[in-house]
Amino acid sequence: MKAQPKRMPKTQLNREKSRAEMASKNGQRRSLPIRARSDRKQDEAVPDAARTSLRSGLLTWYVRNRRDLPWRRSADPYAIWVSEIMLQQTRVAVVVEHYQAFLTRFPTLLSLALAGEEEVLALWSGLGYYRRARMLHKAAQFVAGQLKGNLPRNAAALRSLPGIGAYTAAAIASIAHGEAVAVVDGNVERVLCRLEGWEAGTAGHAALRQRIESRAAELVDPKQPGDFNQAMMELGATVCLPRNPQCLVCPWAAGCKTQGEHKTAPRAKMTSREVAYALAVRAARHGVKAGREVLLEKRAASHTVMPGLWELPALKETAVPDDALRMTVRHAIMQVNYYVRIRIVFEDDLDALTVPGEERRWVPLAEAAGMALTGLSRKVLTRAHLLTGAPRDAITQKADDDVF
Repeated sequence: MKAQPKRMPKTQLNREKSRAEMASKNGQRRSLPIRARSDRKQDEAVPDAARTSLRSGLLTWYVRNRRDLPWRRSADPYAIWVSEIMLQQTRVAVVVEHYQAFLTRFPTLLSLALAGEEEVLALWSGLGYYRRARMLHKAAQFVAGQLKGNLPRNAAALRSLPGIGAYTAAAIASIAHGEAVAVVDGNVERVLCRLEGWEAGTAGHAALRQRIESRAAELVDPKQPGDFNQAMMELGATVCLPRNPQCLVCPWAAGCKTQGEHKTAPRAKMTSREVAYALAVRAARHGVKAGREVLLEKRAASHTVMPGLWELPALKETAVPDDALRMTVRHAIMQVNYYVRIRIVFEDDLDALTVPGEERRWVPLAEAAGMALTGLSRKVLTRAHLLTGAPRDAITQKADDDVF
């Protein structure tokens, strides 16, 4: 009897089909690189030759493809520290604008340490997660007062500063001082999980995290740790994407055990809330020559989110009559989508329509732009053409998606 050809297992067939579809969708005609054969078990060390090949391939790719970002032009540990704090959970495009403005105002660690918290928060407005700014400010004050203005040079010592964890410490130490310590952020996690074929759910989160950190430490290039760490993050940010990874242009594709998307833990579901705020504007008073003032309210220091920042007064009712509705906005903070209605409120109606606040001020519009505003309030005032040159909020949808 004539032997029948062996059929490809259905799961493998589906995977190969999805890869072909991905390449076709992206307009790429090249075939995926043939995987290098490896008999290495999941947790075994990477052989010397393979490790050398991975390092050189990634660094060569990085030299050719890295984005020209302002913090990559500096070896100043302070500037690198500022950039790494800003980049946490914030889009690169928005960080570029804020980073340059922040360093223009606070070019040195001492200048930041001597500044008031209100001014620091004002420069941070729009980046979100304001605790980062407060911790950055406190750490600068500690370094200026206790360490004679000198940032520690190694990752272990850097971790003793307020707001600096393992990731930030490794980034500063490797990029600024050449310490051979691995950086592990979300991008690096994704790259290594796909390279090794690790899937969420196959092991506990702590065990998987330990695997990732061990592999990252093993692979980091001791001669160019800063460039290697940045290359790993760049690969995850631009090629090894969460959805539709660009495997055809990946320098590690041949050794990758996944070559495509991998199973990940389900994301926490977003919840939705409806809220409403008052937009109260009046002609300037109290000796101001011209212009207008807007009513702002300071969030109490006891608030767990954005304490001490200025915002628009909250309305008692979320329902707003059509003739009083100024705009509607969608705004995301952490795991909550806020559907926001903005109502025009005249000064005489404030007591009847708004929730009483602890501290309120009529602020000249020219002054409001420089205050520590919540991202939502800055967004609303900017779209109402009451602020000029205000940066857009960094952690929400694009502008044409969140006004409806």
